[in-house]
Amino acid sequence: MFDSLASRLQDVFTNLNRKGRLSEDDVDSAMREIRLALLEADVNFRVVKTFIARVRERSVGADVMASLSPGQMVVKIVLEELTALLGQNPTRMVLSNRTPNVLMMVGLQGSGKTTATAKLAWRLRKQGKRPLMVACDVHRPAAIDQLEALGRELQIPVYRGQGDEAGDAVATAEAGVRHAIDQMYNVVIVDTAGRLHVDEEMMQEATAIKQAVKPDQILMVVDAMTGQDAVNVTSEFAKVLDFDGLIMSKLDGDARGGAALSIREVTGKPILFASEGEKPSSLDEFHPDRMAKRILGMGDVVSLIETAMDTNLEAEIADWDEERLKKGQFTFDDFLKSIKQMRKMGGISAIMKMLPGGAKGIPDGALDDSQITRMEAIIFSMTPKERNNPKLLNGSRRARIAQGSGTTVVEVNRLMKQFAEAQKMMKQMGAMSGKSKKGRRGRGGMPGLPGL
Repeated sequence: MFDSLASRLQDVFTNLNRKGRLSEDDVDSAMREIRLALLEADVNFRVVKTFIARVRERSVGADVMASLSPGQMVVKIVLEELTALLGQNPTRMVLSNRTPNVLMMVGLQGSGKTTATAKLAWRLRKQGKRPLMVACDVHRPAAIDQLEALGRELQIPVYRGQGDEAGDAVATAEAGVRHAIDQMYNVVIVDTAGRLHVDEEMMQEATAIKQAVKPDQILMVVDAMTGQDAVNVTSEFAKVLDFDGLIMSKLDGDARGGAALSIREVTGKPILFASEGEKPSSLDEFHPDRMAKRILGMGDVVSLIETAMDTNLEAEIADWDEERLKKGQFTFDDFLKSIKQMRKMGGISAIMKMLPGGAKGIPDGALDDSQITRMEAIIFSMTPKERNNPKLLNGSRRARIAQGSGTTVVEVNRLMKQFAEAQKMMKQMGAMSGKSKKGRRGRGGMPGLPGL
């Protein structure tokens, strides 16, 4: 997501920061590079024009030109304007007091709407709601079966049309809401068929469903990989349905990200959620400020911490004996636990993208999660005694482990070095945790990250 844009912008700012003073020519040169980077990311050209004009006007101001570090001032301006472009402040989806609360999902064919419906239902259930998904896509073959399969996987009920109503999307939606009332479900998510904005008959069907169930909110699912086309489509949907907010899907597969940067500015509709992956937990609230920082290589440590908390990392670390860690008694079994948590948090590549600097400068393949699998294979090829006491791993044992894991002795030695670094770090973190817990007993905490 935004990989190419982030790389280009970071290069521009690196060049600016090398200059002690900035002239208007320096600013103009930087603006040209930023303009090209945004256009290559498939950002709407009108949005680019307005964005560059705002940034340039602020960047040639007296405060910036006279600043001791003007390059950093320009970065700050771009960050603020980029955040404003994405929506300034995060907009939350707030459910009304109506029972059941009705949410209607709309979008183009193939936008990932049905998957987004299931992810949203899973998210609402985690918040204590009782969601019911209603399968109203009576046009796409196996669409209803897909939603039911997702419902079974997530253990969330799905209502499908019965008898005469089975082929009628409007009747199914109405019956689904009545079923929710009878069964005491407090949230209904209506999954409608994907439709082209130029298909008048399908758009009329969406309007009829809206009039029939009177949804509290209409959410449009937009495929981030459609680029500027997403902006045009969203504008047309807004005219007909006047939806309330957007869900950006497939952000993990879009290296450009132009749709996300354009859609808020052009349509005025807020991006409520962003989906990056196939897992139910991959639907997250959209935070404009955090996304802007990630694009500029400043990381997103807040989201990283929230992910750690959501994966119950604190409870896992609490299982590790603090006194043992202080003494450096960190074993390969502990190392396996850390790898397991890394997987839960999206893998090493996802974690690195949330850290300042991201993966910039790291060779391709170095963050390949298949490397984690090879590390696990090496550890599983050790005996329990070897895992508990790494000092036993002499040359012959390492050769045996390499053969048993289908790796090489070089890879085993590399893992041993990585383990030694982790052992050293955990010893330091154990000591820091002990100090940070003095005076705040009962709050718990993640070693090295007080208050987590």
